[in-house]
Amino acid sequence: MNIKNIQGKTLGKKSAYLISTLYEQNQTIFRLKDIRDILNTDAASAINFARKLVNRHIVTRLKPGLFIIINYDLGMTNEFIGNEYIIAKELINNNNYYISHFSAMEIHGMITQPQFTVYAVCIKKIRPVKIHGIEFKFISINENEYFGYEPYWVTKQDKILISNLEKTIVDGFKNPQYCGGITEISKGIWINQKKINVDKLINYCLKIKRGSVIRRLGYIMDIYNIVNIDKLIVLQKQLTNTYSKLDPSLPANGKYLKKWRIQINVSKDELLKAIKT
Repeated sequence: MNIKNIQGKTLGKKSAYLISTLYEQNQTIFRLKDIRDILNTDAASAINFARKLVNRHIVTRLKPGLFIIINYDLGMTNEFIGNEYIIAKELINNNNYYISHFSAMEIHGMITQPQFTVYAVCIKKIRPVKIHGIEFKFISINENEYFGYEPYWVTKQDKILISNLEKTIVDGFKNPQYCGGITEISKGIWINQKKINVDKLINYCLKIKRGSVIRRLGYIMDIYNIVNIDKLIVLQKQLTNTYSKLDPSLPANGKYLKKWRIQINVSKDELLKAIKT
Protein backbone atom coordinates (compact mmCIF):
# COMPACT_ATOMS: atom_id res chain seq x y z
CA MET A 1 0.00 0.00 0.00
CA ASN A 2 1.19 3.49 -0.85
CA ILE A 3 0.76 5.23 2.48
CA LYS A 4 1.37 8.68 1.00
CA ASN A 5 -1.42 8.26 -1.54
CA ILE A 6 -4.38 6.25 -0.30
CA GLN A 7 -7.16 6.01 -2.92
CA GLY A 8 -6.40 9.51 -4.19
CA LYS A 9 -6.02 10.96 -0.68
CA THR A 10 -2.60 12.56 -0.60
CA LEU A 11 -1.19 12.49 2.91
CA GLY A 12 1.16 15.00 4.40
CA LYS A 13 4.38 13.94 6.03
CA LYS A 14 2.93 13.79 9.55
CA SER A 15 -0.24 12.00 8.44
CA ALA A 16 1.75 9.44 6.47
CA TYR A 17 4.04 8.85 9.44
CA LEU A 18 1.10 8.36 11.81
CA ILE A 19 -0.79 5.99 9.52
CA SER A 20 2.29 3.95 8.59
CA THR A 21 3.28 3.63 12.26
CA LEU A 22 -0.21 2.44 13.18
CA TYR A 23 -0.15 -0.12 10.34
CA GLU A 24 3.24 -1.37 11.48
CA GLN A 25 1.73 -1.92 14.91
CA ASN A 26 -1.28 -3.76 13.37
CA GLN A 27 -3.40 -1.02 14.89
CA THR A 28 -6.18 0.29 12.64
CA ILE A 29 -8.18 1.53 15.64
CA PHE A 30 -6.51 4.21 17.70
CA ARG A 31 -7.05 6.91 20.30
CA LEU A 32 -5.92 10.49 20.80
CA LYS A 33 -3.21 9.18 23.09
CA ASP A 34 -1.73 7.24 20.17
CA ILE A 35 -1.55 10.44 18.12
CA ARG A 36 0.17 12.21 21.01
CA ASP A 37 2.66 9.40 21.52
CA ILE A 38 3.49 8.78 17.85
CA LEU A 39 3.72 12.43 16.81
CA ASN A 40 5.08 13.61 20.17
CA THR A 41 2.51 16.36 20.43
CA ASP A 42 0.17 17.85 23.05
CA ALA A 43 -3.51 17.08 23.62
CA ALA A 44 -4.90 20.13 21.81
CA SER A 45 -2.76 19.50 18.73
CA ALA A 46 -3.78 15.81 18.71
CA ILE A 47 -7.48 16.77 18.74
CA ASN A 48 -6.96 19.22 15.88
CA PHE A 49 -4.93 16.68 13.90
CA ALA A 50 -7.60 14.00 14.36
CA ARG A 51 -10.28 16.42 13.16
CA LYS A 52 -8.34 17.04 9.95
CA LEU A 53 -7.94 13.29 9.34
CA VAL A 54 -11.71 12.84 9.73
CA ASN A 55 -12.52 15.75 7.43
CA ARG A 56 -10.19 14.35 4.76
CA HIS A 57 -11.79 10.88 5.01
CA ILE A 58 -8.56 9.26 6.17
CA VAL A 59 -10.16 8.01 9.38
CA THR A 60 -13.67 7.89 10.80
CA ARG A 61 -14.66 8.77 14.35
CA LEU A 62 -16.24 5.89 16.22
CA LYS A 63 -16.86 7.95 19.34
CA PRO A 64 -15.14 10.97 20.89
CA GLY A 65 -11.44 10.13 21.09
CA LEU A 66 -11.67 6.79 19.25
CA PHE A 67 -10.94 6.46 15.52
CA ILE A 68 -10.45 3.83 12.82
CA ILE A 69 -8.41 4.07 9.62
CA ILE A 70 -10.73 3.85 6.63
CA ASN A 71 -10.12 0.93 4.30
CA TYR A 72 -8.47 2.61 1.30
CA ASP A 73 -10.60 0.55 -1.11
CA LEU A 74 -13.74 2.36 0.09
CA GLY A 75 -12.71 5.79 -1.14
CA MET A 76 -14.54 8.81 0.28
CA THR A 77 -16.63 7.70 3.25
CA ASN A 78 -17.16 8.75 6.83
CA GLU A 79 -19.09 5.63 7.87
CA PHE A 80 -16.44 2.91 7.82
CA ILE A 81 -16.63 0.80 10.97
CA GLY A 82 -14.52 -2.28 10.24
CA ASN A 83 -15.23 -5.41 12.28
CA GLU A 84 -18.03 -4.72 14.76
CA TYR A 85 -16.71 -7.21 17.32
CA ILE A 86 -13.32 -5.51 17.43
CA ILE A 87 -15.10 -2.19 17.81
CA ALA A 88 -17.04 -3.56 20.79
CA LYS A 89 -13.78 -4.66 22.38
CA GLU A 90 -12.28 -1.19 21.88
CA LEU A 91 -15.37 0.55 23.22
CA ILE A 92 -15.01 -1.44 26.42
CA ASN A 93 -11.36 -0.32 26.48
CA ASN A 94 -9.54 -3.21 28.16
CA ASN A 95 -12.14 -3.89 30.85
CA ASN A 96 -13.07 -7.51 31.48
CA TYR A 97 -15.54 -8.46 28.77
CA TYR A 98 -16.67 -11.04 26.26
CA ILE A 99 -18.98 -10.97 23.25
CA SER A 100 -22.24 -12.50 24.40
CA HIS A 101 -25.95 -13.26 23.95
CA PHE A 102 -27.30 -12.79 20.41
CA SER A 103 -23.82 -11.97 19.06
CA ALA A 104 -22.29 -15.11 20.58
CA MET A 105 -25.24 -17.13 19.32
CA GLU A 106 -24.52 -15.89 15.82
CA ILE A 107 -20.85 -16.85 16.07
CA HIS A 108 -21.74 -20.31 17.42
CA GLY A 109 -24.23 -20.91 14.61
CA MET A 110 -27.27 -20.90 16.89
CA ILE A 111 -29.22 -18.48 14.71
CA THR A 112 -29.59 -17.97 10.97
CA GLN A 113 -30.62 -14.31 10.73
CA PRO A 114 -27.92 -11.60 10.68
CA GLN A 115 -27.93 -9.21 13.63
CA PHE A 116 -27.47 -5.44 13.68
CA THR A 117 -26.88 -5.14 17.40
CA VAL A 118 -23.64 -6.26 19.03
CA TYR A 119 -23.88 -7.58 22.58
CA ALA A 120 -21.08 -7.88 25.09
CA VAL A 121 -20.93 -8.38 28.85
CA CYS A 122 -18.49 -6.57 31.09
CA ILE A 123 -17.87 -5.93 34.76
CA LYS A 124 -18.06 -2.17 34.31
CA LYS A 125 -21.32 -0.43 33.43
CA ILE A 126 -21.13 1.08 29.94
CA ARG A 127 -23.87 2.93 28.15
CA PRO A 128 -25.11 1.63 24.80
CA VAL A 129 -23.87 3.45 21.72
CA LYS A 130 -24.91 3.48 18.07
CA ILE A 131 -22.22 3.86 15.40
CA HIS A 132 -23.12 4.14 11.70
CA GLY A 133 -26.31 2.12 12.10
CA ILE A 134 -24.90 -0.59 14.38
CA GLU A 135 -25.97 -0.58 18.02
CA PHE A 136 -23.61 -1.76 20.74
CA LYS A 137 -25.17 -2.94 23.99
CA PHE A 138 -23.19 -3.80 27.10
CA ILE A 139 -24.68 -5.98 29.82
CA SER A 140 -23.06 -5.61 33.22
CA ILE A 141 -22.46 -8.78 35.24
CA ASN A 142 -21.10 -9.61 38.67
CA GLU A 143 -17.47 -10.67 38.92
CA ASN A 144 -18.48 -14.19 39.97
CA GLU A 145 -20.28 -14.55 36.60
CA TYR A 146 -17.21 -13.62 34.57
CA PHE A 147 -16.18 -17.05 33.29
CA GLY A 148 -16.90 -19.41 30.42
CA TYR A 149 -15.27 -17.41 27.64
CA GLU A 150 -12.76 -18.32 24.95
CA PRO A 151 -10.63 -16.55 22.30
CA TYR A 152 -12.03 -16.17 18.81
CA TRP A 153 -10.01 -14.91 15.86
CA VAL A 154 -12.03 -12.44 13.77
CA THR A 155 -9.12 -11.63 11.45
CA LYS A 156 -5.63 -13.04 10.95
CA GLN A 157 -4.31 -10.40 13.35
CA ASP A 158 -7.19 -9.73 15.73
CA LYS A 159 -8.92 -11.88 18.30
CA ILE A 160 -11.71 -11.20 20.73
CA LEU A 161 -13.24 -13.04 23.67
CA ILE A 162 -16.63 -14.70 23.25
CA SER A 163 -18.74 -16.78 25.61
CA ASN A 164 -18.31 -20.47 24.88
CA LEU A 165 -21.36 -22.44 23.81
CA GLU A 166 -22.38 -23.49 27.32
CA LYS A 167 -21.97 -20.00 28.84
CA THR A 168 -23.88 -18.50 25.92
CA ILE A 169 -26.81 -20.74 26.86
CA VAL A 170 -26.58 -19.86 30.56
CA ASP A 171 -26.38 -16.13 29.81
CA GLY A 172 -29.30 -16.55 27.44
CA PHE A 173 -31.49 -18.14 30.08
CA LYS A 174 -30.51 -15.43 32.54
CA ASN A 175 -31.46 -12.63 30.10
CA PRO A 176 -33.55 -14.06 27.22
CA GLN A 177 -34.43 -10.52 26.12
CA TYR A 178 -30.90 -10.13 24.76
CA CYS A 179 -31.24 -13.32 22.71
CA GLY A 180 -34.55 -12.77 20.97
CA GLY A 181 -36.57 -14.35 23.78
CA ILE A 182 -36.82 -17.79 25.32
CA THR A 183 -37.93 -19.38 22.04
CA GLU A 184 -34.82 -18.25 20.18
CA ILE A 185 -32.31 -19.39 22.80
CA SER A 186 -34.18 -22.70 23.15
CA LYS A 187 -34.07 -23.25 19.40
CA GLY A 188 -30.31 -22.56 19.52
CA ILE A 189 -29.92 -25.34 22.08
CA TRP A 190 -31.78 -27.74 19.82
CA ILE A 191 -29.59 -26.83 16.83
CA ASN A 192 -26.39 -27.37 18.82
CA GLN A 193 -27.47 -30.21 21.11
CA LYS A 194 -24.74 -32.55 19.84
CA LYS A 195 -22.04 -29.95 20.51
CA ILE A 196 -23.11 -29.12 24.06
CA ASN A 197 -21.10 -30.44 26.98
CA VAL A 198 -24.04 -31.14 29.28
CA ASP A 199 -21.95 -31.54 32.43
CA LYS A 200 -20.24 -28.21 31.79
CA LEU A 201 -23.60 -26.58 31.06
CA ILE A 202 -25.10 -27.81 34.32
CA ASN A 203 -22.02 -26.79 36.30
CA TYR A 204 -22.16 -23.30 34.80
CA CYS A 205 -25.84 -23.10 35.61
CA LEU A 206 -25.22 -24.01 39.26
CA LYS A 207 -22.16 -21.77 39.50
CA ILE A 208 -24.01 -18.52 38.84
CA LYS A 209 -26.57 -19.42 41.54
CA ARG A 210 -29.63 -18.13 39.70
CA GLY A 211 -32.77 -20.12 40.41
CA SER A 212 -34.54 -18.74 37.32
CA VAL A 213 -31.75 -20.06 35.09
CA ILE A 214 -31.97 -23.52 36.66
CA ARG A 215 -35.73 -23.59 36.12
CA ARG A 216 -35.60 -22.44 32.49
CA LEU A 217 -32.73 -24.73 31.52
CA GLY A 218 -34.29 -27.74 33.23
CA TYR A 219 -37.67 -27.19 31.64
CA ILE A 220 -36.33 -26.72 28.10
CA MET A 221 -34.02 -29.74 28.26
CA ASP A 222 -36.91 -31.73 29.67
CA ILE A 223 -39.47 -30.95 26.95
CA TYR A 224 -36.85 -31.32 24.20
CA ASN A 225 -35.74 -34.64 25.72
CA ILE A 226 -32.06 -34.02 25.01
CA VAL A 227 -30.48 -35.21 28.30
CA ASN A 228 -30.73 -38.21 30.55
CA ILE A 229 -33.09 -38.04 33.51
CA ASP A 230 -30.20 -38.14 36.00
CA LYS A 231 -28.95 -34.80 34.65
CA LEU A 232 -32.37 -33.26 35.18
CA ILE A 233 -32.51 -34.57 38.73
CA VAL A 234 -29.30 -32.66 39.52
CA LEU A 235 -31.09 -29.44 38.56
CA GLN A 236 -34.37 -30.37 40.29
CA LYS A 237 -32.56 -30.85 43.60
CA GLN A 238 -31.59 -27.17 43.51
CA LEU A 239 -35.14 -25.87 43.21
CA THR A 240 -36.82 -23.82 45.94
CA ASN A 241 -40.54 -23.12 46.26
CA THR A 242 -40.22 -19.85 44.35
CA TYR A 243 -41.64 -19.69 40.82
CA SER A 244 -40.05 -17.85 37.86
CA LYS A 245 -41.53 -16.83 34.53
CA LEU A 246 -40.25 -18.89 31.62
CA ASP A 247 -39.67 -15.69 29.63
CA PRO A 248 -39.14 -12.70 31.95
CA SER A 249 -39.78 -10.20 29.17
CA LEU A 250 -43.36 -11.43 28.60
CA PRO A 251 -46.50 -10.94 30.74
CA ALA A 252 -47.12 -13.25 33.68
CA ASN A 253 -49.69 -15.41 31.93
CA GLY A 254 -49.94 -19.20 31.74
CA LYS A 255 -50.13 -22.12 34.13
CA TYR A 256 -47.64 -22.91 36.87
CA LEU A 257 -45.62 -26.12 36.53
CA LYS A 258 -44.67 -27.52 39.91
CA LYS A 259 -42.05 -29.92 38.48
CA TRP A 260 -39.80 -27.00 37.52
CA ARG A 261 -41.34 -24.24 39.66
CA ILE A 262 -41.95 -22.19 36.54
CA GLN A 263 -44.80 -20.22 35.01
CA ILE A 264 -45.28 -21.32 31.40
CA ASN A 265 -45.87 -17.94 29.71
CA VAL A 266 -44.62 -19.36 26.39
CA SER A 267 -46.57 -22.42 25.36
CA LYS A 268 -44.98 -25.82 25.02
CA ASP A 269 -46.50 -26.10 21.55
CA GLU A 270 -44.75 -22.90 20.47
CA LEU A 271 -41.39 -24.13 21.76
CA LEU A 272 -41.80 -27.49 20.02
CA LYS A 273 -42.96 -25.85 16.81
CA ALA A 274 -39.86 -23.62 16.78
CA ILE A 275 -37.48 -26.59 16.44
CA LYS A 276 -39.41 -27.97 13.46
CA THR A 277 -38.99 -24.86 11.31
